[in-house]
Amino acid sequence: MRISVIGCGYVGLVTGSCLAVAGHQVVCADSDESKIVALHAGNLPIYEPYLDSMVAQECREGRLSFTADTREAIASSDVIFICVGTPPLENGDADLSAIDRIARLIATESVTSKLAVEKSTVPVQTGWQLKRALSIYGRDKGVTFKVASNPEFLREGTAVQDFLHPDRIVVGVEEGSAEQLMQEIYLPILERRFNCPMHSTGCPQTQPPPFIVTTINSAELIKHAANSFLALKISYANMISDLCERLGANVDQVTRAVGLDPRIGPAFLRAGLGFGGFCLPKDIQAFMRVAERAAVDFNLLKEVDRLNRKRVVQFVEMAKGALWVLKDKQIAILGLAFKPNTDDVRSSPALELIKLLQVEGSHLRAYDPHAMEKARAAIPFVQYGTDPYEAVQDADALMIATDWEEFRTLDWHRIRALMARPLVLDGRNLLDPARMKSLGFEYHSFGRPDQKLELPTED
Repeated sequence: MRISVIGCGYVGLVTGSCLAVAGHQVVCADSDESKIVALHAGNLPIYEPYLDSMVAQECREGRLSFTADTREAIASSDVIFICVGTPPLENGDADLSAIDRIARLIATESVTSKLAVEKSTVPVQTGWQLKRALSIYGRDKGVTFKVASNPEFLREGTAVQDFLHPDRIVVGVEEGSAEQLMQEIYLPILERRFNCPMHSTGCPQTQPPPFIVTTINSAELIKHAANSFLALKISYANMISDLCERLGANVDQVTRAVGLDPRIGPAFLRAGLGFGGFCLPKDIQAFMRVAERAAVDFNLLKEVDRLNRKRVVQFVEMAKGALWVLKDKQIAILGLAFKPNTDDVRSSPALELIKLLQVEGSHLRAYDPHAMEKARAAIPFVQYGTDPYEAVQDADALMIATDWEEFRTLDWHRIRALMARPLVLDGRNLLDPARMKSLGFEYHSFGRPDQKLELPTED
């Protein structure tokens, strides 16, 4: 099938390359000409495991191409996946101006019937507005436009796996013909008929994922509901962590046992610095605005957001408790991305932590395996180590802000010898407290206290 993907950002690149792997003829378009030039040169704007080799392979085989001519990409395709950004406005609403612009281009540039697929995360009823815009601006074209909502459930760091081996595929449609087209697009993935870039011996023989067909409104709501629930689980685990610290319990033991309940599950039930990135914070704000306009009380999500925002402040307070005074202290920060296996620093708790420590007058040196280039653009005042060991040289404290697996396996004997004071503040509960203390570190984390139980006393 001839498919165009509009937007060469995170979602667009993963979507376009994976659809090419599935056997479709895909052109990815973006109005940023410098991005297209870089892509033609083989330079991807994001780090995502498997993506660079997959893009190179599909381009060599002629199934994937890139262009800055969005109009031509629209005109030459049967199906158009809209993957443009929907950043938050000041009031929390999603900015839909890019989708509106693409809708008008689709309507005016199409000479044959098209299926427009929402892939960007959008508020409920955006599909209705998209269909209305296509009808208005394309009223004299003599072609028909269909609309589908196909929310993405891609996790940065595992996005290729999530697209090619999804746990569900959700399609919101209003016409049977649109449903049939979407089934044809995803048939190679449903039937595992593609060369998987992650498995040289072929795709694992697993059950096909559920192909869930809903109304467009329901599909749009599913995405926001899913992300908000994940954020809720993270903030809930952090709330339990605070309680564990006060009562002398261990949050790892509590959340592990709770997560073994199949009605709850262990995913995202982990204490730490809280969630960041571009999706969860933005989607929570947009979902709250949707609820407000629908006159539905969603104070639950406001509390989720409040709990998350205070995590970095609590981490700074933890540092103050250990160091007494933060001014002029040399502090090493390990991790800058908002999560491991990505270079994305948007709304990263690590960057917020660094800004608060700078206000306190600390001297900072940071390291991240993949995110330092993007971090430099956001926080140029920080020193950067070429490796973790340079970052911790003469440090009074080491603060872990991203749970990269390689941090777990560092030479901690060497790190202890390099530091001025062997103090580790683990914002991701990545390391084992007993092991760190056996190595001679003073070690602090969230919800895993060593102090004796302290209960309130009666007057």
